Amino acid sequence: MVAVQLTRRFLISGLATVAILPSPASALDVFLPTNLPLERRDYALARKSFHTHLLRKGPSPEKSTPLGTPPGARRVTYAGGPDGSIELIAWLSDYQPSSLPKPGVLFLHGGNATGDGHWALMKTYWDAGFVVLHPSFRGENGQAGNYSGFYDETADALAAALYLADLPGIDRNRLFIAGHSNGGTLALLAVMTQKFRAAAPISAGVNSWRYFHRYSDEMPFDASDPKEFIMRSSVCFGPSLKCPTLLLRGSEERPFDADHELLMERVRAAKMPIDKMVLPGTHTGVVPGAITESIRFFNQFS
Repeated sequence: MVAVQLTRRFLISGLATVAILPSPASALDVFLPTNLPLERRDYALARKSFHTHLLRKGPSPEKSTPLGTPPGARRVTYAGGPDGSIELIAWLSDYQPSSLPKPGVLFLHGGNATGDGHWALMKTYWDAGFVVLHPSFRGENGQAGNYSGFYDETADALAAALYLADLPGIDRNRLFIAGHSNGGTLALLAVMTQKFRAAAPISAGVNSWRYFHRYSDEMPFDASDPKEFIMRSSVCFGPSLKCPTLLLRGSEERPFDADHELLMERVRAAKMPIDKMVLPGTHTGVVPGAITESIRFFNQFS
């Protein structure tokens, strides 16, 4: 049996190898705005002039074990962050470069730590002919760096995308991105920063006020500054979406349809294709089917 890592918001049936954190702290510190602001400035440009102010510096809030190398993966390291100053671990599917370049998928895990259970789900991609890179992020699994709650982790995701694009035998014109839960949130922020061929976020959050209202114990930044929330909320930067996107989620998930509909309205106003699909399943149970659906979506561009 594959050893499976358990996270607070990403449960896969199998063996638990990580402690469950306490239930979320009181959410009274985070005010939920009625009207979500629309930022006209491109998200990539906005990121260049914004630096998150962390009031608490330290590792990911999710306790986890150091990363090994699960079956079917090659353990690699990439230079995380915008300045490449943090060496982070990623898992890469085994492949042989050939004269025919292969499409690549960057898959961003759910929760705030990663484990073998996440990697086991990637087999569907490489069976379909994709090269898969599954990165971990700053402060996770005993690694260096400060957890920032989606912001600096987006820089790590973009650095991982560059690593994947630079691998021999990868078709840079067919570089896709997907992710589940927190990873879906990061995937949306990443595709508002740079262009991928297409994106398929699964169970993604688009409104950081809502997330940190529920998980205020995870909030390391200055909550008195609305910009901190704006820069972590893809719904505020709908016109910045840079590739066709399919939003996937489970039928039994806690729906935030109003936030997602607002994101889609803002994206479509900027003439970028975006759609959504609800699949049978819970927040975690939907993942295998959503990965299969993401492959169908990506193959339209292959």
